[in-house]
Amino acid sequence: MRLRSVTRVVGSFALAAGLGAPAFAADYPVLRGSQIEDMPQAPSNFGGSSNWNGFYFGGGAGVSDSKFKSGTGLQDLANFAFRNTTLGQEVNMGSLVNNLPEKSDSGATYFGFLGYNWAFGDAVLGLEADYTRSGHAYQIDDYIARRFITSDGTVNDFSLATNQSAKLNDYGTARLRVGWAFGSFMPFATIGGAVGRFNTSSTIATTNYLTRTNPVTGLIETGYAAGRRPGDPPVGATKKNVYGFGLAVGGGVDWALTENIFLRGEYQLIRFADVEGTTTTINTARAAMGVKF
Repeated sequence: MRLRSVTRVVGSFALAAGLGAPAFAADYPVLRGSQIEDMPQAPSNFGGSSNWNGFYFGGGAGVSDSKFKSGTGLQDLANFAFRNTTLGQEVNMGSLVNNLPEKSDSGATYFGFLGYNWAFGDAVLGLEADYTRSGHAYQIDDYIARRFITSDGTVNDFSLATNQSAKLNDYGTARLRVGWAFGSFMPFATIGGAVGRFNTSSTIATTNYLTRTNPVTGLIETGYAAGRRPGDPPVGATKKNVYGFGLAVGGGVDWALTENIFLRGEYQLIRFADVEGTTTTINTARAAMGVKF
């Protein structure tokens, strides 16, 4: 009897569970189609292309390494300093001036830029100009002293004290940009011209102490040659705001955060031609933020 009662109770629960399951399942929210319909919609520009067309501007900062290399300016000055002298005719003074080593200066630089893009599908063509504040500089001093007896019997004890220096105050570039859009990213390459503003110094201070026999009196005469005494003005010049021109190339990536704001990572290489005896090469890694319209 007790076993039959238990069997009846279990059977009743099983029947109730079987009859109630469909109603319970019908009310369970996971199985209802409304859950899928209520999912958040993907952003309208998700996986799509950004609009790169139009005007833009921005600014940023970078780390630059500027290399300064001396040319033949000092050699030319050395020959000029002893022009129209027997010593200068018999000795190549320029060959005595050492080839000065390349010098570097590095540090932070700050810049601003503006430009315009034309989009042709995913291809982007643009023009851009930028301005960078630099302040990188170098200075090299050298000294050489020699004795030489010229063909007229004069003993020349002479010296050359050289100075070569340059400071790049600032520079600007105008460049053509070519890019290809991959959604919100646009890699690009640039090429164009650059103009820089320099302060320069290229001078040689000379002395020449003479010991010779007077051909008339036979007496020994000594003294410094005119214009080549200690403290006399050097040959050459110190100049401010000298402009140099060069080539600029580079590449980078623009990343559109929104329709109007983008970030940029870029590498730029600039090579300036000889400016008062110095050629300058600038390597810069820089980051920026821009606004486009």
